[in-house]
Amino acid sequence: MITFDHVTVQYDEAAEPVLRDVDLTVEEGELCLVVGHTGVGKSTLLGAVNGLVPHFTGGTVYGSVTVDGRDTAHHPPRELADVVGVVGQDPLDGFVTDTVEEELAYAMEQLAVPPETMRKRVEETLDLLGLADLRHRALHELSGGQQQRVAIGSVLTAHPRVLVLDEPTSALDPTAAEEVLAAITRLVHDLGVTVLLAEHRLERVVQYADRVLYLPGDGRVVTGAPAEVFRTTAIAPPIVELGRHAGWTPLPLSVRDARRAAAPLRTRLTGRVVPPARPTASGAPRPRVLDARGVSVRYRGQALPAVREVDLELRGGETVALMGRNGSGKSSLLWALQGSGQRSDGTVRVTPWNPSDRAAPGVARDPGSVSATRARQLVGLVPQTPTDLLYLESVKQELDQADSESAVAAGPSARSILDRLAPGIGDAAHPRDLSEGQKLALVLAIQLSAAPGVVLLDEPTRGLDYRAKAQLNAILDTLAAEGRAVVVSTHDVEFVARTADRVVVMAEGEIVADGPAADVVVSSPVFAPQVAKVLSPLPYLTIDQVRTGTESARVEGGVQ
Repeated sequence: MITFDHVTVQYDEAAEPVLRDVDLTVEEGELCLVVGHTGVGKSTLLGAVNGLVPHFTGGTVYGSVTVDGRDTAHHPPRELADVVGVVGQDPLDGFVTDTVEEELAYAMEQLAVPPETMRKRVEETLDLLGLADLRHRALHELSGGQQQRVAIGSVLTAHPRVLVLDEPTSALDPTAAEEVLAAITRLVHDLGVTVLLAEHRLERVVQYADRVLYLPGDGRVVTGAPAEVFRTTAIAPPIVELGRHAGWTPLPLSVRDARRAAAPLRTRLTGRVVPPARPTASGAPRPRVLDARGVSVRYRGQALPAVREVDLELRGGETVALMGRNGSGKSSLLWALQGSGQRSDGTVRVTPWNPSDRAAPGVARDPGSVSATRARQLVGLVPQTPTDLLYLESVKQELDQADSESAVAAGPSARSILDRLAPGIGDAAHPRDLSEGQKLALVLAIQLSAAPGVVLLDEPTRGLDYRAKAQLNAILDTLAAEGRAVVVSTHDVEFVARTADRVVVMAEGEIVADGPAADVVVSSPVFAPQVAKVLSPLPYLTIDQVRTGTESARVEGGVQ
């Protein structure tokens, strides 16, 4: 179905080829998982399948790429649209209509599909992806996860023979991700659709893959069965790292397979003190920095409120994970707490944290009732799409503007904060040319330049690989250690296991659970990380905890 014949891709500004002499065949009805760190060429590999590379991206392609017998060098994307469906990282970039139902029908309209067939396919796709209740909703009113499901559905209605998916579950909650992946797997098994899927959250998708295409970063593509390739890769999901650590052969790719092999490991760890999943904070009492009471958010035209009478208290030095299915009200709550979002009822009081803040020391303020500059000094928010806050032509201009708007006499500059978060970003770089991790670091530096005591992040791990998420973990640990309150809205259960002290779960605009991270996630089959599922009922959350526990057992065994 897809053939790469000695393909090399060289961009004009790059010293080395992104892809080098790639020889690869993907058969009909095969699900291939594309794996590698950010920047190694995964998007280039995917873009070559439908001709985006080089017809729109530029650069030079040596060798040939053929899809269903068509050479992409002679067939631009529009001439492959009936064969290849593409879903990019950002759903909004691909939307061309106003409502869910219109978007699902658009591709079929361009392909001249008969109206009666269009209606049938729209209904099937609405049911397949759980979108029936949203069919008449405006696309801009949907949550990020809902938008992502619509983007996938708009491609599926055209019934392509090849699906190219770039981070298809990045904005989905665990249950919705499983439903989408189950639908994709059904297309592969029942209809023979060929799928190339790039995803940083490998723990979600590895068990579905027939083959792995691993890009180590030197232009090569290493291909093979998942258990074989992941034996030596520099990037792997937690379940594979656990298997490597325990020496299991073959490597497990699903929780079910891992549990079958884990009985001896559970026996070794039983009865031992479980080390903390993240650095423990000082035992000193934590001051309350935010107190929200009865917060409600209601949008015009919606029968039910997005947030319903929420009470929330945040203390300095703690990191809180805000979880819940797509559309549960997480983003609406964050914007209401920050002050610039809609709030139909309730109060939010934030006590200044910055020791150099002399404007009103110790006096709690409502960030929604003060100036924008003052609100940024109380609460900083990084939205789901960080580029929403980037509008200037260079990194230096963004940083200088942040310093000017922050109006903080003392404290570090935005430049110094950025150098600490992500060293090596030049002043002249255009903000939108940065990697996803660098964009996140830049926006975080801009927000932190105002020295807020409360930092809110909405889905910050979208587009980040495991290495970048480890760096973000370190950043958030530092912010908490400085005494700030950090709230991370996320569907990334593995990130929560390493980052959060406390987990707050929302459903239908209400808080339905609030407690220590280990208690909340271990007791939940939806939010439990892979290590917890494999080692249950033991309260281990991360592979680092397991390494520490087994090392302790090994030392004690040697002493005995």
